[in-house]
Amino acid sequence: MAPGDLALVLHAHLPYVRSGEPGSLEEDWYFQALQECYLPLLQVLEEAIADPACQPRLTLGLSPTLLALLSDASLNRRFLPWLEQRQELLAGVEPQFAQAAAALALQFSTVAAQFEACDGNLLPRFRRLQQLGGLDLISCAATHGYLPLLRDSPEAVHAQLVTAIREHERLLGERPLGIWLPECAYYEGLDQRLAQCGLRYSLLDGHGLLHALPRPRYGVYAPICSPGGVAFFGRDNESTLPVWSASHGYPGDGVYREFHRDLGWDMAEAELQQVGIRSRRPLGLKLHRVTAQGCPLEAKQPYEPQQAGRRVAEHAAAYLAGRAAMLTNLASAIDRPPLLVAPFDAELFGHWWFEGPQFLAELFRQGPAAGVRFTHLREVLGRGEVLQVCRPSPSSWGQGGYHNYWLNETNSWVVAEWQRASAAMVRRVNQGVASTEQRRWLTQAGRELLLAQSSDWSFILRAGTTTELARQRIERHLDRFWRLLDALDQGTSLPPHWLDALEREDGLFPELNAADWASRL
Repeated sequence: MAPGDLALVLHAHLPYVRSGEPGSLEEDWYFQALQECYLPLLQVLEEAIADPACQPRLTLGLSPTLLALLSDASLNRRFLPWLEQRQELLAGVEPQFAQAAAALALQFSTVAAQFEACDGNLLPRFRRLQQLGGLDLISCAATHGYLPLLRDSPEAVHAQLVTAIREHERLLGERPLGIWLPECAYYEGLDQRLAQCGLRYSLLDGHGLLHALPRPRYGVYAPICSPGGVAFFGRDNESTLPVWSASHGYPGDGVYREFHRDLGWDMAEAELQQVGIRSRRPLGLKLHRVTAQGCPLEAKQPYEPQQAGRRVAEHAAAYLAGRAAMLTNLASAIDRPPLLVAPFDAELFGHWWFEGPQFLAELFRQGPAAGVRFTHLREVLGRGEVLQVCRPSPSSWGQGGYHNYWLNETNSWVVAEWQRASAAMVRRVNQGVASTEQRRWLTQAGRELLLAQSSDWSFILRAGTTTELARQRIERHLDRFWRLLDALDQGTSLPPHWLDALEREDGLFPELNAADWASRL
């Protein structure tokens, strides 16, 4: 018998990057995640749950914006041509990259066949895995809004939560009981908001539990119950560091695929334009390996897939041995079966660390022999064990552990904009509307407000990557919000073609209810 359990938790999320322009950078973000992460992850889970020797368990958060992309038929029809475009570019690589190119071409063919087999609809496959007991599907805030920075308007937090729950139930057929808080960010009293919405469990970074009052008797090795009646699990750093850290963990090994070297930068612009790629950017065509820590990009060596596959099996064995030793030591020190919770961004597995899905497959394959038992969060709570009542500490899993990554000199300007817009939305909803057409405007204003609140754009502003795109996204949604609200306040009309185009472009959350912003105590 295993002395305790390991709970892997993945958070799958993208901002709403649907674009009316095929071939855009935002569309690339989605298709690369689909090709490298979501489709391989589904294959790993389906194969593991079909194997009687495996007992896969995984908690998976699917954000509402990602669900909107996965269910967008017109967007997903462009995925297979996107793959074919990249297949064309692989055909002309230099001989030293032939092995890496052949392996990548095979991966493209595999995910294309998977995608075609389910008619481009991944959601029933996720639902089936939950029905079979292998997956625990949880939700997130509607647009990944950073809730501690929205707390001045309780209605804004409420709208983020209930919109998410409604979308999860609509698209996955079951009301979620758990939630991945965006960036694992918590503030005092948020547990009461969660409980009011019917959410029963979540997880925090380790210090969210370790600084709780009173300090939890079992640290992060057992869930706690908040005064509001919500269970919280804490991240175990020892179980996450080897997997996510490029400098101290597995992804930085020299045999693994290099993330930053891409044919989109290496190929001549004329070659890119021949297949219809108009601007130079990363294309997900990576044929080099990490080689060595600190190795400059121009010195990276060709990727060798077979060598990487062998190393994945070794690293999975090492990881499982480490977890088994931890669980054995903990079991001798505490009077209940210990739990190790290891949360990650799902996109780490396949996108940032290309071999990540193989690593998960090896964990499930080797786990029984290594004496490691997998579980998911819903299964843990279903055992009915008594939980210690503690008040969680404000926290996040971002750099610094609190809120400064989303509130600093690069992005703090947007917080005041959120607050002003949220207050205006509450005021307008409380006043009501005079017609069905005005209700339509108010509903779209709610969508634009939610989209402006996405924490992804604040993160990008702080990270300093595609900052102009992030600023444009925030300003675009706020501009649309205020134009809709001004029309309501002034009783003026809106051009029908403008509103139609807006609803097509920002048409997520079809069941959004503007009444969710009504004043709350």
